[in-house]
Amino acid sequence: MCGIVGYVGSRAASEVLMDGLRRLEYRGYDSSGIAVLNAGDIELRRAVGKISNLETVLKKNAAEGFVGLGHTRWATHGVPSEQNAHPHMDCTKKIVVVHNGIIENYMVLRSDLTKKGHSFASQTDTEVIPHIIEEEWKKAKNKTEKEFFNAVVRSLKRLEGAYALSILCSDCPDMVVAARRDCPLVVGIGEKENFIASDIPALLPYTRKTIFLDQGEIAVLKKNSVECFTEDGKSVKKTVTTVTWDPLQAEKSGYKHFMLKEIMEQPNAIEDTIRGRVYSKGGEFEKELGLSASTLKSLKRITLVACGTSYHAALIGRFWLESLAKVSCQVEIASEFRYRTSFLDKNDLAIFISQSGETADTLAALRLAKKSGAKTLAICNVLGSTITNAADSTFYTHCGPEIGVASTKAFTGQLTALLLLAVHLAGVRGAVPKKELENIQKDLVKIPSWVRESLESSSRIEAIAKNLYKKFHFLYLGRNLNYPLALEGALKLKEISYIHAEGYPAGEMKHGPIALIDENMPIVAIATQSLVYEKVLSNIQEAKARGGFVIAIASKGDAKITQVANETIYVPSVPETYAPLINAIPLQFLAYHIAVLRGCDVDQPRNLAKSVTVE
Repeated sequence: MCGIVGYVGSRAASEVLMDGLRRLEYRGYDSSGIAVLNAGDIELRRAVGKISNLETVLKKNAAEGFVGLGHTRWATHGVPSEQNAHPHMDCTKKIVVVHNGIIENYMVLRSDLTKKGHSFASQTDTEVIPHIIEEEWKKAKNKTEKEFFNAVVRSLKRLEGAYALSILCSDCPDMVVAARRDCPLVVGIGEKENFIASDIPALLPYTRKTIFLDQGEIAVLKKNSVECFTEDGKSVKKTVTTVTWDPLQAEKSGYKHFMLKEIMEQPNAIEDTIRGRVYSKGGEFEKELGLSASTLKSLKRITLVACGTSYHAALIGRFWLESLAKVSCQVEIASEFRYRTSFLDKNDLAIFISQSGETADTLAALRLAKKSGAKTLAICNVLGSTITNAADSTFYTHCGPEIGVASTKAFTGQLTALLLLAVHLAGVRGAVPKKELENIQKDLVKIPSWVRESLESSSRIEAIAKNLYKKFHFLYLGRNLNYPLALEGALKLKEISYIHAEGYPAGEMKHGPIALIDENMPIVAIATQSLVYEKVLSNIQEAKARGGFVIAIASKGDAKITQVANETIYVPSVPETYAPLINAIPLQFLAYHIAVLRGCDVDQPRNLAKSVTVE
């Protein structure tokens, strides 16, 4: 998730762009840059790190002009560096592009362009775009604005994946072209000036009149006009909307908290993590993992190491790796693993999971594993972080910045990565019949839509939370794949509402926790359809018999659960394999709504930090 700004008008473009980037810095903070058109030339300024670093560059070397593009980066391809920072240019230095999204077929495009003599300066997927446009622009007999627009339209047809783009060409100095597919873009309508941005905050100082581009649409911005088109170049009429949000509300896309925004972003985050990895061709997935097919076939054991929420993702990942890939797997808490005797060897794969890539205990455990000779793989959300540099290879989730301290979309992104890894291993190792593997791959692409459906439970959960938020203790129960989710649900409640909560295997309840159950102990039972569904029902009945108040998470269409639960939260009925990704949503909502009702600081809970960089 990156931030894009574009401007055409009579103001100093660099000032407008920098103001917009500051307001979009929450979308990415690995690097930033601007491109400004000045007397027929494109002036490029870029810097690694915070926007303030780019400000320093501009103080030393200003970029003057009235048309320009800006970008703040959350890295997906290529480590954070000045070379990988946007904007990116073509060989002629006449075409410049900023991009949010992922181009799935960039390796194929880059190879083809290299054969045609194109030279690349970065490791990014984005850089292929200006070069493709350059190729199409060469075909134009007349160098008119209309022909450049047509060149962009033809170029977009060659891109596979997701994008929000803004494009400048020095041959057409009075216009900016913008396009979107699966990534947001909003046009700002001004007086003799117009704007394009990834999100509304960048526009608010200048205008509240906006046009939201729909899927597959293209906009052409000039000083005195905005025209919108379909991806085939056909003109479309758009409605101008007046935005009434205040700047802080706009930064959160209208949501009250970043946590709520990030819960709602999960379908897109999961989609981005899946993108290009389900039906990968030519061994591209293996290249990304840095693990050959022969290496994966020879693995004797996998060890998953993590902390906190990432540890809960690892516990679920173990189920998938064992059931699908048929490989022995163990899960370790990093802070404990680093002080125990390690029996890893060269036939082992050790996987280290960290959202930030800077977790101190996980890094220490990784260094210990490397000394043993084991192969090491990081699952991480932050490109160029310490853990990704230390591990032999990295599998990136593509969830974008997570601002709220309590992890939501990063958790489901990690689950998605682990599931993809397990499916890939299953195929390489021949652990699953080919037909079954094909059916699993078809199911994988359905997960974002199942999660979107699960998001519809929010209002129902908020109503339930109004009867629970004054309680002091909660018990979360789950079995099999849903047991780690019980741990995660309890952790979320503890983190942001400061209520004591315990996650337990439902079958273990009678070995101690049942003594705590009374009318003052709400019980959250994850009771979706599974191999152990009847067992979970029995556990719920045991709790009810002792006066427990049960909130059940159940599959749609399950009438039996209403006979034993006091409250029922329904989620889509899906195969048990994928249930953790869907069932995580109501657990996040329950913690969120209870915390809000208690007046807690949801995004920055007390005593907690987003990245734990000390032991």
